[in-house]
Amino acid sequence: MKEATRPNQENPLNSLDQWEDDLLERYPDPKAIAQEKDTAAFRNYETPEKASVKEFYRLQHLNQTYDFVQQKRAEYLKFAQMEMSVWEAFDFLNQLVDDSDPDTDLDQLQHLLQTSEAIRAQGHPDWMVLTGLFHDMGKVLCLFGEPQWAVVGDSYPVGCAYSDKIVFSEFFADNPDFKNPLYNTKYGIYEPGCGLDNVTMTWGHDEYVYHLLKDYLPEQALYMLRYHSFYPQHRENAYAHLMTSHDKEMFKWVDLFNPFDLYSKSAVPPDWKALKPYYEDLVAKYLPAKLKF
Repeated sequence: MKEATRPNQENPLNSLDQWEDDLLERYPDPKAIAQEKDTAAFRNYETPEKASVKEFYRLQHLNQTYDFVQQKRAEYLKFAQMEMSVWEAFDFLNQLVDDSDPDTDLDQLQHLLQTSEAIRAQGHPDWMVLTGLFHDMGKVLCLFGEPQWAVVGDSYPVGCAYSDKIVFSEFFADNPDFKNPLYNTKYGIYEPGCGLDNVTMTWGHDEYVYHLLKDYLPEQALYMLRYHSFYPQHRENAYAHLMTSHDKEMFKWVDLFNPFDLYSKSAVPPDWKALKPYYEDLVAKYLPAKLKF
């Protein structure tokens, strides 16, 4: 096991991929991008519902409060951890590779390449290909010492009532915000139709990578990055009351993106030697030589 985080009180998952594997079970898609196996063949674990996944969500729902999110935004959105080129960042991210995922033993870059190559194969714009390549870059938060529940997991708004459409929503009963009258109504601190840009989401890799790249990519890509884990909305429609008509239009792009994220895993590694010139040119087209993390 080479993953930087280990199962313990803060990190109950055997790997970060275990959360993504659980999504495949919750949201099987007959129009999956993967061609090599049926979606039913994903996540071939002996037990379909693992105690570690449940414990992960217990910790997330207990700890992701409005104040916690504000603290993490203040800490990490200064981007003062380190400065790296894109390719140095991928080398850094590859420290999260692990051998517990039953669907792939590829490193993080190869998995992200599978996502971006599936997008490219269907002729989508090059900025969307780049979005596929970068959508999980925010997992570097684990390498900065953050627990799993503050990096991955379904995302959702804080500062208003938690929807019962969120997985394991019963665990919110122990969250301090659950009984706070400022936060526990339908709209909480927000106004009807205020727009997602005015809503504070749980802290994790989606929010982090959105802010990392928000100055470089088109708006459609930024919605994909920021909301690709917002399953309570784009699969359950639980927070439409906070969205504008523009948000709803942009979520068509989130819906387009997610199958590539969930169903592009394959045991066949991408041919990085052949792909490298294309991706070097693509990265240079959109991003600076160095990024601050």
